[in-house]
Amino acid sequence: MITVTDGTLIPHGGDKGVLSAWNISFFGAIALLAYLPFRHADPYLKILAFVPDGIIATFTVTVQAILGALVVGLLAGLGRISRFKPINLAATVYVEVVRGIPLLVQLFYIYYALPPLINKTPLGSIMHLNGPASAVLAMTICYGAYEAEIFRAGIQSIPKGQMEAALALGMSRAQAIWKVILPQTVKVILPPIGNEFIALLKDSSLVSILAVSDLLRRGREYASTSFNYFESYTVVALIYLVLTLFFSRLVALMEDRLKNHGRNH
Repeated sequence: MITVTDGTLIPHGGDKGVLSAWNISFFGAIALLAYLPFRHADPYLKILAFVPDGIIATFTVTVQAILGALVVGLLAGLGRISRFKPINLAATVYVEVVRGIPLLVQLFYIYYALPPLINKTPLGSIMHLNGPASAVLAMTICYGAYEAEIFRAGIQSIPKGQMEAALALGMSRAQAIWKVILPQTVKVILPPIGNEFIALLKDSSLVSILAVSDLLRRGREYASTSFNYFESYTVVALIYLVLTLFFSRLVALMEDRLKNHGRNH
């Protein structure tokens, strides 16, 4: 089975050499981010001083969206394997519909088309979808559909004997899933979930169209006022590269730790 994702590669045990692809890419990007301001303080140092709040906004939106997507994905994934036909059908329709619509379209829809509908309901007086809220909601819904399939595949990869043994011990099906199946599923789904987080981090650049002052928007703002387009987007690209490679290493470390924990037990 060939698996291709739009996330960055997760480094594994064989990639620990000094000249590994990850080390060259990560430390090369950091070296460039240090060298360029030192060699050309104007404009690179000014750009680095201009974008930190954009990095915080990008990271905040990404973390909120991935946490929401994990909850939505888990519920939808359980719905996909449910024996209750209406729940199974609803979860399947959600996954198929959302995965068939580009994230950019969903961002526009939730930011521009949904608020007028909400304002006509009682929720309009208490719920306001500004830029950041719309971005988090759209990415939660979008990535929740992809993570639903990850959870479904992970749960179904656990041998059926585990469920049968749990049922034989007197557990209900729900208890068996929460206490036996899901803990084992975590080890299986961690790499693809990590890839989804990294892909979401990169896709968060799309939220700049919703008046969210993320990393890309801050870079665009500096470029539009200084006309240093090459320099601004070079810095933005390098920062994104450092962030994605850093989190790819973090996911790899978590995966290794789970494997070692499993061997020790």
